[in-house]
Amino acid sequence: MALQITDSNFDEVVKQTSLPVLVDFWAEWCGPCKLIGPVVEELAGELEGKAVIGKLDVDNNPKVSVDYGIRSIPTLLIFKDGQLVDRHVGVAPKEVLLKKLQAHM
Repeated sequence: MALQITDSNFDEVVKQTSLPVLVDFWAEWCGPCKLIGPVVEELAGELEGKAVIGKLDVDNNPKVSVDYGIRSIPTLLIFKDGQLVDRHVGVAPKEVLLKKLQAHM
């Protein structure tokens, strides 16, 4: 299951791990977010121990969303060693996201 990432735990979960991290910026009212949600959950299960997969609700966590310039959702950011290394805006097949993550493993 994907971790729930918030403004308060973002640094701990994302910036203080050596594993690659995928953060799905989403909102409850976002139709495309509901399409990609199950893909993110599948990746969380498949990559457990190899990558950190999390979801951040933009409505409840505006600080991180503003810090990373999130203007459209879903936006998926990939971090490695606490640094932003890749970004994908919109819905994508699981294979595309997996390939992007594997490039940083």
